[in-house]
Amino acid sequence: MAKIVVDVMLKPEILDPQGKAVAAALPRLGFTFAKDVRQGKRFEIEVDGEPTAAQLAEVEAAAEKLLSNPVIENFTVRVEK
Repeated sequence: MAKIVVDVMLKPEILDPQGKAVAAALPRLGFTFAKDVRQGKRFEIEVDGEPTAAQLAEVEAAAEKLLSNPVIENFTVRVEK
């Protein structure tokens, strides 16, 4: 069984209020490592065997039509071992 991962993030020019809230909370909790934070979504899709090019194309189509909003979000599709 293999896992196809779709990561969805807001485009850089889109404001991310949730990311800003997390960035503001980190120093209050004693964490000083972050310059900025952006929040996104991750979808894990399990398939039998190694993913085929056709399956990856289908996942990409689903990411464009259902899993993301292409007007304000970018996405990547990758196979995770």
